[in-house]
Amino acid sequence: MAEAADFQGMKHSPARRWLGRTAAVAAGVPLLAGLLGGLAAPQATATTPAGPAGARGAATASPVNAAAEPSGSNTVSVALDTLAPSAPTKGDTLTISGTVTNKGKKPVTDARVDLRVGPQLVGRTAIDDADERSNDTTNDPPPVGGKYKVEFEKLASGISHDFALSVPVSKLGLGGDGVYQLGVSLSGRTSAEPYDHTLGIRRTFLPWQPDAVDTKTRFTYLWPLISTSHVSAETGSDERQTPVFENDDLAEELAPGGRLEQLVSLGSQLPVTWVVDPDLLATVEAMADTYRVKDGNSTVAGTNQLVARTWLNSLEKAVQDNGDVVALPFGDPDLASLAHGGENVSGSLGHLQGSSEVAARTVETILHLSPATDFAWPVDGAVDPSIIDVATSAGADKVISRSDSIQDNLPYTASAARPIGGGTTAVVGDTRLSTAFEGDVSNAGSSTLAVQKFLAQSLAVTLQDSSKQRDIVVAPQRTPSAGQAQSMARALQGLGGERWTEASDLVAAAAAKPDTNATTKVPGATRYPDKLRDRELPPSAFEELKGIDERLGKFKAILTVPDRVATPFANAVNRAVSTSWRGNATGAREYRDSVNRYLMSLASEVQLIQKSELTLSGRSATIPVTVQNQLLQGVDNLVLRLHSTNATRLKLDDGSALAEQPIRVDGGHTQVVKFTGAANANGPVGLTAQLYTTDGRPYGSPMTFQVRVSELTPTVMLVIAGGVLLLVLAGVRMYSQRKRAVAAKAAVEAAAAAVAAEQGAEGDDARGSGPDSTADDDGAKPAPAPVAPPSEREIPEDIVAPEPGQASDPTPDTRPESGDPSGKGEKVDR
Repeated sequence: MAEAADFQGMKHSPARRWLGRTAAVAAGVPLLAGLLGGLAAPQATATTPAGPAGARGAATASPVNAAAEPSGSNTVSVALDTLAPSAPTKGDTLTISGTVTNKGKKPVTDARVDLRVGPQLVGRTAIDDADERSNDTTNDPPPVGGKYKVEFEKLASGISHDFALSVPVSKLGLGGDGVYQLGVSLSGRTSAEPYDHTLGIRRTFLPWQPDAVDTKTRFTYLWPLISTSHVSAETGSDERQTPVFENDDLAEELAPGGRLEQLVSLGSQLPVTWVVDPDLLATVEAMADTYRVKDGNSTVAGTNQLVARTWLNSLEKAVQDNGDVVALPFGDPDLASLAHGGENVSGSLGHLQGSSEVAARTVETILHLSPATDFAWPVDGAVDPSIIDVATSAGADKVISRSDSIQDNLPYTASAARPIGGGTTAVVGDTRLSTAFEGDVSNAGSSTLAVQKFLAQSLAVTLQDSSKQRDIVVAPQRTPSAGQAQSMARALQGLGGERWTEASDLVAAAAAKPDTNATTKVPGATRYPDKLRDRELPPSAFEELKGIDERLGKFKAILTVPDRVATPFANAVNRAVSTSWRGNATGAREYRDSVNRYLMSLASEVQLIQKSELTLSGRSATIPVTVQNQLLQGVDNLVLRLHSTNATRLKLDDGSALAEQPIRVDGGHTQVVKFTGAANANGPVGLTAQLYTTDGRPYGSPMTFQVRVSELTPTVMLVIAGGVLLLVLAGVRMYSQRKRAVAAKAAVEAAAAAVAAEQGAEGDDARGSGPDSTADDDGAKPAPAPVAPPSEREIPEDIVAPEPGQASDPTPDTRPESGDPSGKGEKVDR
């Protein structure tokens, strides 16, 4: 405490100063151990001079234990939960609340919480330096004292106690306008150090500007509404094309208390410029209606419509009341990644202009206002010439940068607007203010410290030159957490009195008159931070997106309603280069893969049906090829080409090896395309069928099949014709012979019947059985007339006897010859 006493002008006797120096020398060994352990040094230097000899001996007795256990100003942890008002004026009472926690192993007795006001800090660098030594007790000012303290009889080890101090501002001893360091300390005794000394302290800053300055700083605070990509390229087959979400995580951010809900709720009460990613608006609007969420290989119905509608309604009301809205290009593309990794990949920059146009339409449709779309915002405001080129190619003529990228060498903070050539303006945000809430401010203590430092830095900017009005822009992190958003809001509420600042907006800041002393030079590529470059999308990512874009172009060209595919995939490509993928290379790659897989699955729904081997007989034949369309819309602008690998054996349509026909197939249908093949020689021939777009690009995979040709020559045809003719003639002859044989048999049978009838009549006459019988003169009957054998009987001329050996010949008589003498008149062949 000697340094603290000297700071207040107090004098010590020579004996006490000698004791202090002796104690310092005696504590050399434990001091070395403390330096190694980080704890013993403050104990040896800050507390020994004020304590008795016994305490000094105890301090040097066990250097190992002293290094292992918190001691000195690290013994007790002091947290400041609230400090109100954050920027007091005359007549206010400053109220500070918090907790003290004994981190040591021994209890602390006679504990007392005091408020200490340090000297005025001149300049922004002085604030930074003071913040770095916030726990140092060197040169501590005395406490305010009196009744403005909180006492504890005992602080047990590991136990926390709340405290609250209320001190009139008039008791703080504040001087002129400026920033003061404010400390809350805990003093007490321990068994190892049984004398009164500081065991813990927490410092913060107190901006003191009780009266409004003549020239205020115009203050612009960007309020980002940006999230990660949640929507896939996949859509439903219904008329509305129900969107399919990769996950339902966005609902948590939109729900009460969520990150995005807090940003809208808090921002609606603050003078801010909304910086919006239109993709977020489109995503929430889609969620407000029917939507699906991926669940493994299938999808399930989304259930957070009410949360989405509530958030959108709140946002629309907020921006209508405070209508300063800047729309980033759709999907918030990573400009630095495009400049460094996609610049040499053709087509990578082609989507930027379109994404800016989509951005304006999206915001106008959903929020019913016209946003500013001529701003680009690289990550952390870091720029180089290539990033500026990419930003302007998207249609922006204003680039939001930061003062740690475009650096000034001035004794004050210059206005944000900087003309950097080519009609482009760099809007340079203040680094200290922009990064004030990037750390962990989830607890009240850390939040309070961040807010007070922010206010102190803002006042220090104004006090640099109160005669010159400047425009200061604060561009915080893109996706602040709920806790960070709350701390940001508290800081802006602290500026609400407008004693040294006045609210402005980004458009006005960009149009303000630039400071002629400020730099307008864009840093070179070598000055781009390595930590940012390492988190960019790799060039391979843009090669993949180029392939997706080419496949998409081919696919759209054949569709009768291409817009149903063009819009979802164009938005998906924009999302694939989003700034939100920084630090998540795996997620970015998986998203690109999912977009590519879905596109290929759609394109493969139009295909050729594989054929088996065909056999062609004859000189000419038809070759059918089937085209299948399983899409829900028709396809057109396709050509089917069939190629013969051996035109000598098989030619197509017009006598060449290649034939083609236009294709048009309705959704859910197939079409059979017929080609004519002309065979010239026997043998197998390979055929290849391939779909092409009308501009000559192959579509889908080729389909190959084989045709076996069996050609018939004229000689073979003549032989076959002759054989057929012989068969016909033989059949006719056989038919005629069979007919004659039947007729001859009938004639023979008729003649035989007639003969038999004659013989019967003659017999009757011989027996005289009839009344008209006649007799010879001698009264005897005449002998019967001889009957000729069948072979000698007369046969009608029109009956031709069948030739022997024919199929129609009657069965030959093969009975044995009779031994009886031949009858009268019978001719016998021997």
